[in-house]
Amino acid sequence: MNNYTPKPVNTDDIKLSDELLQLTETIAENVHDVWAQGRISEGWTYGEKRNDALKETPCLVPYSQLPESEKEFDRNTALNTLKLVIALGYRIEKGE
Repeated sequence: MNNYTPKPVNTDDIKLSDELLQLTETIAENVHDVWAQGRISEGWTYGEKRNDALKETPCLVPYSQLPESEKEFDRNTALNTLKLVIALGYRIEKGE
């Protein structure tokens, strides 16, 4: 029996600046590229439908061509990672 109960850090009170919200999209695109690179290195290729046996997925396309639902998954990852960094007391500053 699996008794795993996820306990993510509560970041509901963290508000990101406009600059960090814009960064979220860049991070989301990179998250997708890292995922895609990993899949390709594992032998996955593009396919019209996901097929685990054949290692095919329709998501092996540039981020801009992903369905909005897939982009939202990557954005959520990016957004929650930025909020976690701030919740843990770190500051994010852009260099010159």
